[in-house]
Amino acid sequence: MKRADDFESRREHLRKMSDEELKNYFWQLAQQVVDPLLEYGRTHTTPSIERSVLLRMGFSSLEAKPMVDQAIEHDLIGHGVGNVVYRLSKAENMSIRDAGAALAEGKLWDRAAGLFEGGVKA
Repeated sequence: MKRADDFESRREHLRKMSDEELKNYFWQLAQQVVDPLLEYGRTHTTPSIERSVLLRMGFSSLEAKPMVDQAIEHDLIGHGVGNVVYRLSKAENMSIRDAGAALAEGKLWDRAAGLFEGGVKA
């Protein structure tokens, strides 16, 4: 069965566009495709993803697991555990390494939670 060639009718709305307009239209359509994926990434995470982020930040798996577990207990996983470590390091004027190590040891979680009170999970 041969497919009907409808190229000419489907491109009619593009015919009068300049190269610059076509380029802008392409990026507008690409953004429409990507926006839901970005939103999903902002609103959905898993302990595995959070551990992976921490590993890429230089923490060991033995450090990452308790950080993620404590983030879940303190209802902070939705903010991203790497983000929690980062913001705590800035608030406490300490290195990311030291902030993460303190969290892995069960320290500073109340302070970390306080950094996100009243904030939107993003």
